[in-house]
Amino acid sequence: MKLRSTLLLCLSLLGLLLGTRTSEAHVSVDDFDSIKLYTLKNEAGMTVKITNYGAIITSIIVPDRDGKMGDVVLGYNRVEDYINAVDKPYFGAIVGRYGNRIAKGKFTIDGETYTLATNNGENHLHGGVIGFDKVVWDAKPLEGDGWSGLELTYTAKDMEEGYPGNLNLKVTYKLTKTNELVVDYFATTDKKTPVNVTQHTYFNLAGEGNGTILDHELMINAKQFTPVDEGLIPTGELRDVAGTPLDFRSPKPIGRDVDKDNEQLKFGLGYDHNFVLDKSDNENAMTLAARVKDPKSGRVLEVHTTEPGIQFYGGNFLDGRLRGKSGKPYVHRGGFCLETQHFPDSPNQPNFPSTILDPDEEYRTTTTFKFSAE
Repeated sequence: MKLRSTLLLCLSLLGLLLGTRTSEAHVSVDDFDSIKLYTLKNEAGMTVKITNYGAIITSIIVPDRDGKMGDVVLGYNRVEDYINAVDKPYFGAIVGRYGNRIAKGKFTIDGETYTLATNNGENHLHGGVIGFDKVVWDAKPLEGDGWSGLELTYTAKDMEEGYPGNLNLKVTYKLTKTNELVVDYFATTDKKTPVNVTQHTYFNLAGEGNGTILDHELMINAKQFTPVDEGLIPTGELRDVAGTPLDFRSPKPIGRDVDKDNEQLKFGLGYDHNFVLDKSDNENAMTLAARVKDPKSGRVLEVHTTEPGIQFYGGNFLDGRLRGKSGKPYVHRGGFCLETQHFPDSPNQPNFPSTILDPDEEYRTTTTFKFSAE
């Protein structure tokens, strides 16, 4: 792995498509120097494109109820656009070492306080100034029985962005013949360190750039959420969703309650909250976390995960300034994220599930995005 500073210097000089070759595992590769674009495709015609810059999912093409294929992921055709995008929306990226927020960029392990970059007001967000979304990962195509995939690895150095420990991270994307995209995360460390890695893809099941997601019908399998303060830092409480606009236990349009007079919606400028998933007795088992349907196209997305929480973000900061692959503006609430995770600010919240990884442990989580139409 090259030095991060060298990578960033090189990135501004790179174009996206300088040639194409075919690799093993039926994964086509677009080659632009150290950054590549990998294409996974199954027999059903579902296509997933991933770049090793930021481990970003740049495209997911799936059919609607009539068999018409459409790209349901917000993103760009050129790597420079990911690097230079205003507001840094984290389109499609793997974020970490800690996805979501850490209050005031500080936490303590065994009596020692660590200070991180504060890149979200006074708080730390998604790994800092140069998180996992802004580095070049090593990549290797994979193939298995009924699936093709990509393995991405990156080593975050001790004190990179202020985090202790050399963290060896591996993320695999696997596309199955049943239109599932399986994302597996693995990590080890040589010092105690917080780890909370997640996938930050923005979806619009009507097709990227095709208006808002407010008519999408969403179900979240959660009776509780973690309320936040004005800085979007959890208060430490687990609050029932019953009787609030954050009740998605039964499917409802995302836009039905988004503008209601509610303190939590005011703090988040809409939905930007962590939900406490209803888990079985086996906390590490795969759980249905969320289901989304676009009533116009009939496209359905189901999210299953081993994680205890999921962040639902409704694209509140999109404002039309960013134009995506089709040239259409990404309007306010033109995409949604379902980020499977441990809870925000867990290193400072003793009542939340721990995110501290010990040197004798392996971090391992799985999330599956399953697409269908009805």
